[in-house]
Amino acid sequence: MSRTKRTSRVVMAGAYAAALAAVAAGLAAPAQAYEGTGSGAGHPAPHWAAKDSGAADVRFRGLSAVSRNTAWVAGTAGTVLRTTDGGASWRNVSPPGAAELQFRDIEAFDARRAVVLAIGEGEASRVYRTDDGGTTWTESFRNTDARAFYDCLTFFDSRHGLAMSDPVDGRFRILSTADGGRSWKVLPSEGMPAALEGEAGFAASGQCLVSSGPRDVWLATGGGARARVLHSADRGLTWTAADSPIPAGDGARGVFALAFRDRTHGLAVGGDYRADQPSPRAGAVTRDGGRTWTTSATPPPAYRSGVAWLPYSRTAALAVGPTGTDLTTDAGRTWKTVDTGSYDTVDCTPDLGCWAAGEKGRVARLES
Repeated sequence: MSRTKRTSRVVMAGAYAAALAAVAAGLAAPAQAYEGTGSGAGHPAPHWAAKDSGAADVRFRGLSAVSRNTAWVAGTAGTVLRTTDGGASWRNVSPPGAAELQFRDIEAFDARRAVVLAIGEGEASRVYRTDDGGTTWTESFRNTDARAFYDCLTFFDSRHGLAMSDPVDGRFRILSTADGGRSWKVLPSEGMPAALEGEAGFAASGQCLVSSGPRDVWLATGGGARARVLHSADRGLTWTAADSPIPAGDGARGVFALAFRDRTHGLAVGGDYRADQPSPRAGAVTRDGGRTWTTSATPPPAYRSGVAWLPYSRTAALAVGPTGTDLTTDAGRTWKTVDTGSYDTVDCTPDLGCWAAGEKGRVARLES
């Protein structure tokens, strides 16, 4: 990318963050024009613009944004959709025979290549890959261990990736691929710390396992006495565990999503996914690669299942959940609600294409 184009996008990212902050502060409504935000001055404030997926009976917890034009979503009833025109139209590219599966994570490399994860006990946990935009799929992994339950995928690049399962024999299980998800192998468990009693991952947004750079990966947990974040700097061979301040102690509470803008600066969100339960301390930040975590001074006001940094910003990020979207402009220290719509997951791209997806076929793109 040229320096001029990158500078332009940095300015636009700052404009987005400033305009969203104005909305959060009650200084502008989403339909109003905003001023004093660089190249965004005089345009409507950024807001979620709904994109009709045509799948109102599907809940999309898997989302992979490739660009402002191209995105993939994956969800219940074995559904995978793809758009290449910014959400104006969607193509149903679901793998054949997958109607009984629950897709909870999808990782796309471009408009043609993607890997999707189905979750569940035993053989319900599967991985599929497509190289032709979803016209055909190949099942590249089917779990045969009844004790395993896979939750999330992540890729370091177009070849190297990992998937994680809830603990088996007292340790989280990690799958590895070195050929873009065409084949998988279980990594040795010796480098994985022992799991806590009741500890597991949450297959809520495809963000319980995330990576940054060529080798660093983080795993979010809940359900145990403490909500933890595990970190590996060698693509999943060895791990260290750190406690987070997000409350756990119950099967419905813990860290649900992580986002790292580099190998040191990260965000964690979560809480209690039950609608009738409060979620105090639902946000946390790290500045040392996950070795230590600090509670957000003003955390999201309720359970949040997805989080993403705005591109080119060192301080702005979005968190989403069933009761709304929150914005931080100070790297997770404080959060303010900017939208009250229900979304489960969020993802942003280098060309400022931020997307969100959730229940009742909801898909939206950040627009101004």
